[in-house]
This record gives sequence, structure tokens and C-alpha cells, in this order.
Amino acid sequence: MSAVHRARKRFGQNFLTDPHYIARILDAVAPQRGERIVEIGPGLAALTAGLIERAGHIDAIELDRDLAARLRADYAPVQLALHEADALEFDFAALGEGLRIVGNLPYNISTPLLFHLTAYTPCIADLHVMLQKEVVARMAATPATADYGRLTVMLQVKFRVTRLFVIPPGAFRPAPTVDSAFVRLVPLRAAAPHIADEAVFARVVAAAFGQRRKTLRNALSSVCDESLLRDAGIDPGVRGETQDPLAFVRLANCVAAGAA
Repeated sequence: MSAVHRARKRFGQNFLTDPHYIARILDAVAPQRGERIVEIGPGLAALTAGLIERAGHIDAIELDRDLAARLRADYAPVQLALHEADALEFDFAALGEGLRIVGNLPYNISTPLLFHLTAYTPCIADLHVMLQKEVVARMAATPATADYGRLTVMLQVKFRVTRLFVIPPGAFRPAPTVDSAFVRLVPLRAAAPHIADEAVFARVVAAAFGQRRKTLRNALSSVCDESLLRDAGIDPGVRGETQDPLAFVRLANCVAAGAA
């Protein structure tokens, strides 16, 4: 590497540097030759080198031009196919099928990026990402807990979510102010519930958790009436946090059918 790279706050850059956690992540992902590995935000290549060593070739998406230039200088195209792009707008389907996506996701875009990736479940084999520990807690939460909410439901209807391990602030430079966690998401595929209208489902879930203290009767008053809640097997007097993801699928499908 050439000159020292200053982490840019606008890109949410916190670079993983601890060899112990780099090794744990690579072992958890366990990339193999011939697999289609896609790294989001390779940064200073802490994981990139190991991913290439094990898989032979990877794709990487990097928004920071300076970091992209470093990566091009350090890795030949036969090792690294670099895409200078914003992962929030990237068309992952253009890379083919069986994608194994890996990344240290910037905290400031982690939730919208996860929502973006849900649209590509048909071409994703699995996701292994680092996120703020509190975000991972919400991703893996169960109903009737404080962490359960919109993010939980939107992800768990698409993926099996498994928290793997916590990564302390000292493993990064600069050190973030919070713990991180490493999480695996595997698409449910045939086991995924049928969602009749993705936009309606997203609207129902957003409204249900928009004001957590409200009952679903009140929270969803602009989306559906009590009869549709009852048709979906939901008591209108309960709060959204008490209902499992499948309940929201049933409700959204009832709403979609009523609008058809």
C-alpha cells in the first residue's frame, strides 16, 4: 500500500484490522474455489486478500475512488473484478447466480442496504456481513421482545438469520463507539412464504411498527380495517410486536386481495 488512507466519515469507514477476527470471518465464510464471492466495501483489503487466496477470484464493490485505485494497483483483474459503485444502487443480479456476499457494512447505510439485498434473494447463496451489534439483534429477534420490529419481519420472511459472533471496537481502525456482530443470512427459497404484493407487504409492516405502542387496529387504520385483520387471524387489539412474520404475510396478502 502507498500513503495512509484517512477513514472518511461520510462513507462510514471503520476498517477491520485485527488478524484474529479476520481469520474467524474467513473461516465462517469458508470460500471455495469456483464460488462467486462478492465483497461489499473491501476498503483496505483486510478480508479481500484472504477471500482471493481461498476462492482464487472475487468481485468487489467499492464506492471510494481512492480505495478503488489502491485495489486496482494491488490485485490483477484475474484476482479481483472491481466495480466502482454504490452498493445501495448496485444490480447484484448482473453478477449471476449463487452469489456469496461478504462485507463490513457501513452503519449509516446498513438497514437500507439489507432491504436492497432482499430483492436479490433468487441469485444469492448466502450473506455474511458485519453490522452494529444492535442491528444484528433486531435482525435475529423473536416476537414479543424489545428488539423485534420492522427489520426483523422484512428479513425473516426472506432469510434464515444466524448471529455468529461479536466483534469489539478495538478490532477496527478507527474504533467505532459500539460493538459489531457478524451474521449469516441464508435465503429461505422454497420455504419462504408467498407474498402476493411486495409493496403492500412493506407498507403493512412499516405501518405496524411506525408507532410501536399503538394497537394494530390503530396503527394500520390507513392501510386496512378490522375485518381484514380478523380475516388474517389477528386480534385487532394487539400490538405489532406480538405477531410473527407469517402473520404479517397473511395480513398483507389479505390487503392485496382486497385491493385487487
